[in-house]
Amino acid sequence: MNALLLLAAGALGPDLPLEETAPRLPFAPEAPVVPQPMLQFAPPAPGLPGPVRTMIEAAFKTGNDKTISDVVGLAKDNFPTYITEIESISALQRTMLANVREQAQEREQARIAAASLFQIWKGELEAGGTRSTGTTRTLGIYASAKLQRDGIRWRQRLTARLDYQETDNERTTERWQIAWQPNYKFNDLRYAYGLAQYEHDRFLGIESRGTFGVGYGYLAASRPDLTITLEAGPAIRRTVFIDEANRTKLAGRGSFSAMWAISPTLTFRQDAAVFFEGTDATASSATALETKLLGALKAKFSYNLQFERETPTTSRQLDTVTRATLVYGF
Repeated sequence: MNALLLLAAGALGPDLPLEETAPRLPFAPEAPVVPQPMLQFAPPAPGLPGPVRTMIEAAFKTGNDKTISDVVGLAKDNFPTYITEIESISALQRTMLANVREQAQEREQARIAAASLFQIWKGELEAGGTRSTGTTRTLGIYASAKLQRDGIRWRQRLTARLDYQETDNERTTERWQIAWQPNYKFNDLRYAYGLAQYEHDRFLGIESRGTFGVGYGYLAASRPDLTITLEAGPAIRRTVFIDEANRTKLAGRGSFSAMWAISPTLTFRQDAAVFFEGTDATASSATALETKLLGALKAKFSYNLQFERETPTTSRQLDTVTRATLVYGF
């Protein structure tokens, strides 16, 4: 074995040492390490602040259109970057509110349809009086009632009024009136009405006066804080005088009614009606301010006007009365 190794070494050449006869393995130089760039991630844009979203949702829960408009507008003004998100939230809330209102209306209509003739009446009672003693003794009483039943198609209105006064035990005012007005509603704004009215005014020489009429009514303004109603139509009036011949005439009737809620506690009202009977005419007007006192109790300050062009017992055509009364609503 040793001999063989010696022969092999001689064959390779006498000048090469044994260890140099082994082949060298080539090695590539190591590649330099190139630092890799770090990936940069932009932080996600924050959404609409939670308190603002909560504020918008709370506004829609009130169901008040003005509150909703004010809150949504305020959010857009203060957070213009998120207008798209605010509009998206508002659209969803409007859809939910519309569903809630529709369901409430269906429940209310079902309740009205199931009500009897003596149910779902609303109204108010008004009363006032004066009493004085001394050289002149005076007693005055004023009372009125207004009732309304609002059905799905029919609306019933009943009104009554009494005005009585004595001075030194002699009657100086004796006036009362009662009226019934049924309305057939074509829609929320337009209706046809009928009118049956009976009145007595001793000091105008009227024992009784009956009025029967029909006509058309229009709700010119219908907002929670403002309503304006206009009515017009023909009427027949039968007047029984105390000292003159009875009279029956065809008349034209027009009326105007307005309610303006100036504030949550103060309301302005105006009611007026006029009848034209050829050359004759009668008109009445009541202008009032109402302020809430406690619960359903209100104080009312009113200026009342009564005009009669032809009166058999007096030449005075215009009467005015200023009153302060208490009103109870139910």
